[in-house]
Amino acid sequence: MDETHVDRDVLSALREVMEDGYPDLLDIFLADSEERLSVLRTADSATLLVETAHSFKGSCSNMGAVRLTALCHQLEQQASSSPGTDVQELVREIDQEFAGIRPLYEAERQRCPAKI
Repeated sequence: MDETHVDRDVLSALREVMEDGYPDLLDIFLADSEERLSVLRTADSATLLVETAHSFKGSCSNMGAVRLTALCHQLEQQASSSPGTDVQELVREIDQEFAGIRPLYEAERQRCPAKI
C-alpha cells in the first residue's frame, strides 16, 4: 500500500518519540480500532456514529492511517448532517480499509524488539 493509506513518516516519528512504548502503542491502536469498528457496525443512533467516527478519526490520524482518517471524517460529517441516511456503505468502506492496512501495522509491530 502506498502513502495514500499509511504515512510511514508518521510511524517513523512515533517510533522515535515513543521508543520502548512504540510496540504498546501499536497494540493499543489495533485493539481500539477493532472495538470502534464493532461500534460503527452496530451503532443505533446518529450520535453514537458521530462520536465513534470522530474518536476513530483522531486515532487514525495520530497513527498515520491517512485514508482511514478521511473515511472516518466523511462518516462523521454524513452522520451529523443527514442522520437518516444509510451510512452502512461508508462503514463497510472503513471496515475494508482497516482490513487492508491492519497487516501493515501488525508487520510494524513484529519489527519491534521484544521486551526482556
